[in-house]
Amino acid sequence: MDFGVVLQTDPPAREVVEFMRVAEDSGFGYGWTFDSCILWQEPFVIYSQVLAATQRLVIGPMVTNPSTRDWSVTASLFATLNDMFGNRTVCGIGRGDSARRVIGQKPATLATLGEAMHVIKELAEGREVAHHGTPVRIPWVRDGKLEMWMAAYGPKALKMVGEQADGFILQTADPDIARWTIGAVKDAARAVGRDPEAITMCVAAPAYVGTDLAHQRDQMRWFGGMVGNHVADLVARYGDGGGVPKALTDYIKGRAGYDYSHHGRAGNPSTDFVPDEIVDRFCLVGPEAAHVDRLQELASIGVHQFALYLMHDERDKTLASYGESVIPAV
Repeated sequence: MDFGVVLQTDPPAREVVEFMRVAEDSGFGYGWTFDSCILWQEPFVIYSQVLAATQRLVIGPMVTNPSTRDWSVTASLFATLNDMFGNRTVCGIGRGDSARRVIGQKPATLATLGEAMHVIKELAEGREVAHHGTPVRIPWVRDGKLEMWMAAYGPKALKMVGEQADGFILQTADPDIARWTIGAVKDAARAVGRDPEAITMCVAAPAYVGTDLAHQRDQMRWFGGMVGNHVADLVARYGDGGGVPKALTDYIKGRAGYDYSHHGRAGNPSTDFVPDEIVDRFCLVGPEAAHVDRLQELASIGVHQFALYLMHDERDKTLASYGESVIPAV
């Protein structure tokens, strides 16, 4: 199993760069950031500094969206970084949540997302593609490579992952939900003649190593609220019985709204509806041994990477624990 670390691009950017450098030294192979340019600093500027400060770390957004930037801009950003640093980027992408809603826009449709993934990948890898009805190719790309990893929860989105994406991002560490979603992605891949084992399966979730469970839960309750935004969209689209497991949908019944000014942060007041049980299922809590057990279970389900959200008050200690004990054990 590979390991990634997920950060927000809070200023000062030099601290993000340094944390990524330490993560690489601790055994992490991927460095991810949020991509919501009103709430945080522009990530692609920071990626160039992270890549310069590291040797092997693969960098990308978790996740970008099809609507913030023109697809040609997104492709050129990745292609430029790859040309400078040797194909060390990955494009995590979804329909868009905070980046879109903070500026009063809805997330993109799945049809738009699917087209964007195709255009961005083709351009970033140097091939010609129709964009805005015009044949376009980036002429300076040589030996470009960009994997597209799609974030998804619902049946239609999971089907698109299996049919098109290079990787799948599941933002919850619940093993039951991982089994259902990974199974759906693999079934969709088989149905169109793709090799399901060629799709990278990435679980992304907060983790906090320690023994004070009550404090850990309070520090990571924000994650249930963030996932709840996507689940609310699923319930609106499919209803309570539309093929989405109740393990994913039942807990949002007490959800009363969401304030994006606290998005992804410990103490988010919009997440009081998230019960302890959901934190325990969606996140990794407890001592190192508990983390190892959960990660080994996820690996047995077919997870190739665990991407660790570090938005709590002991991120340095948790990173060190993973580097010293958890990663070697897994």
